[in-house]
Amino acid sequence: MTRQLSLLVNITGVGAHPGAWTLPGPAPDAYVDPEHHLRVARTAERGALDGVFLADIPALHGDIGQGPGQALEPSMLLTYLAAATERVGVVFTGSTTFNEPYNLARRVLSIDHASRGRAGWNAVATFFPGAARNFGLDTVLDPDTRYRRAEEFIGLVHRLWDSWEDGALIADTDGARFADPGRIHSADHTGEFFDVAGPLNVPRSPQGRPVQLQAGASPQGVALAGRFAEAVYTPLLDEEAARGYRARLAEQAHRYGRDVSGIRLLPGLTPVIGSTEAEARARFAALETGVRADARQIRRVARTLGLDPAATDPEAPLTEAQLSGPPPDRLPTGFFRTHVEIARREGLSLAGLAARTIGGHRSVIGTPEHVADDITGWWSAGLVDGFTLLPDALPDGLDTFVDHVVPILRRRGVFRHGYTGATLRDHLGLPVPAPSYEEKGATAR
Repeated sequence: MTRQLSLLVNITGVGAHPGAWTLPGPAPDAYVDPEHHLRVARTAERGALDGVFLADIPALHGDIGQGPGQALEPSMLLTYLAAATERVGVVFTGSTTFNEPYNLARRVLSIDHASRGRAGWNAVATFFPGAARNFGLDTVLDPDTRYRRAEEFIGLVHRLWDSWEDGALIADTDGARFADPGRIHSADHTGEFFDVAGPLNVPRSPQGRPVQLQAGASPQGVALAGRFAEAVYTPLLDEEAARGYRARLAEQAHRYGRDVSGIRLLPGLTPVIGSTEAEARARFAALETGVRADARQIRRVARTLGLDPAATDPEAPLTEAQLSGPPPDRLPTGFFRTHVEIARREGLSLAGLAARTIGGHRSVIGTPEHVADDITGWWSAGLVDGFTLLPDALPDGLDTFVDHVVPILRRRGVFRHGYTGATLRDHLGLPVPAPSYEEKGATAR
């Protein structure tokens, strides 16, 4: 298959920038309005983008006094979006820390049937202490335990998704034969964390299996992606970071007999677009002003690095001593690592890091041509397979991207003019994986 650019859209409430809710446009409470999300999904579909993506933290997270976060339960919202769209994919984020494999496997596969094969699952090993307290835990599990649980969880979900073979559902009214029990497989799984009999009570996916996504840049996250992921969502702040991540991912994929070419690398990217460079800069300035974000963004970056913002000169280049400490407790180590790498390579200050990122992901500010140049450059160099867009403000940030950036990408021959398939797996150019009960070493523990 000819290599193609992939584009997902992460619907981050009313926008990825913390000042998005202060701009003219949708009501500030649109983050709990399904119609707001549907408008974004339909714009993504109009642009023939691969899919819409919903992140999730099962807790009131961040400074709600300063702006909205994400609230609606993603599987419910994605079912609504799937029913009101025809082709765009729908990607559910579900925690391996605060779910059970059987329920999650059934929920995602149900979305997949409801969308006729357009669903994916973004597996995350949630680390937020506030979420842990919502599930009866005094504290979040340590990283090694969380990732061992995640590894067992994902493998078990795949076995459950593969419970029913193709053709197991017969529905022969003349012969009075509904299904073939001999082609329905129990999981019979006993492991460190889970004991699940199975099989699932939902037939096989219309696309063979829902697409498996993985979010994370920590060593454990890369290892998990190398074993299971078909697409990866991660922060990559410069080209050197992308090269290094691709190499680490390839190494981990090889450990499990996989080729990295079968994994779509789709890092986060926030475009801030204007018809001129000055207009784009003015839009960014308006977003920053809306939340006094100079200070807030610097606090965010300092927290990511485990530094005290009050005791750190925001304009001074960060020293090796400031960058060589351990990752801060209870914060994503992947974000820590990517911020340290670019600050060390380029001699950045806290303010410099804050100017390069929005919400921890790379931003690009400029005209549609500049944004298209950036995307095409990374893709053509083989650094990535596409991007997960986090528009600065919604819905107009995505409207502008679809109306003005996508046509440039099409003229350059790097992005489709329309959908050529019906499933998310089709859009991403992914094959149907072998059923897990046929894979080497797939026996339950």
